[in-house]
This record gives sequence, C-alpha cells and structure tokens, in this order.
Amino acid sequence: MWRTTPVHRSEADGDASDLPPAIPPDLLDDDVQPVEDGVGPLFHRHYSVRVEGTQQEPAEVIAAFAGEPNSGAPSEVAVFVKSRGEPGSLSVGDEFLIRMPGPWDGPVRVIDRTDTSFRLATLRGHLEAGQIEFSCRPDGDRLFIGIEAWARSGDRLSHLLYSGVGVAKEIQLNLWVETCLRLAAGTGGRARGGVEAHTRRLPEPFPPPEE
Repeated sequence: MWRTTPVHRSEADGDASDLPPAIPPDLLDDDVQPVEDGVGPLFHRHYSVRVEGTQQEPAEVIAAFAGEPNSGAPSEVAVFVKSRGEPGSLSVGDEFLIRMPGPWDGPVRVIDRTDTSFRLATLRGHLEAGQIEFSCRPDGDRLFIGIEAWARSGDRLSHLLYSGVGVAKEIQLNLWVETCLRLAAGTGGRARGGVEAHTRRLPEPFPPPEE
C-alpha cells in the first residue's frame, strides 16, 4: 500500500515486560488460544497516532469504534462479523470473526472493556495466539490512539508466513496502520507526525512475568 502519511517503524529485543496481561479466569476456556499455545517468538507490537484539531473525547472515539469496528478497520483487509453479542455495542464476552483475504479468518473474544479501551483474545483457529487492545487517551491538547498486541503465530504454517516469507507481517502492519489513520480521520481531526509502529521480539523460553 502506498500512503502519504509516514510510518515510523522499529524493532528491538524484548524482555519480561513484553508479556501480555493475564486473561480473566472466567473468560479463559478451551476456545481461547493464548500465547502459551502459539509457535515461535512472542511479538509485542505498538501502533499509534496522535490527533490534533478534534473536539472528541477518548470515550467517544472508543465507543464509536467498539460499536462498529468496521468503521475503523479497512474493509479490503479485514471485516469484523459479530458472532456473539448485541449489534451496535460491545461487552465482555462478545465474539467476532475477522474475515481477511486468503485463509486468514480469525475468531476473537472481548476480554476487557473500559470507557477508553477494549481488549480481544484470539480463539482456536486464529492465525495468531494472543491478545490485542485498542485505546484512546488525552495527550496534551491532542488525542493518542493506540493499538497494542501481544501475539505468537497460531501454528507452524502461520509462523512460516510471518517470520519466514513475511507476507502475514506486512498484511498485519498495513491493517493496523490504516486502522489508526481511519480512527484519527473519524475524529474530525488530523494525524500529526505520522504513525508509530514499534515491535519488540521475545524468543523462547519466556522469562517469568514481572511482579
């Protein structure tokens, strides 16, 4: 994808601080595909954009996106189809099937929801094993829109496509960079300084979580 907005990319080695948050026990069942069940290194990814010139509050940004995820995600790359829960709203326990080009369809479950964020966990059959969180917060007179993911490949084929061939890696990068830009545009403001896309790689064996 060609774009005029700059994307600032970086990759670095990770440590115990890059491990994902714990999944609430009442939402952790046999359908969930946590990072422990994945293959290869853990990738902790941050995508973010700062928005200026908007009157929207962080809760408004997240409420609009949570109520209709397809308002932010580019339909040519990913389409959210709700498989559990009421349409037009988002609650813990809701589920989606994310349809992507090729054999990439991925089921997810909402495992955390606040006024300014929501977090999803991957389910069995997803390309990845892990979690992803969407959030918005004030940043001086701007808004900070962030996407944070903790994930490993879901199986050996996915690992090859991501770490070997690199196809899945580029599809994923474009998906979340474009989502950041669409969410920014939806506020009526302007993306300032481009999109940040930072990755920290944590190989096995994983260190114990930090206290």
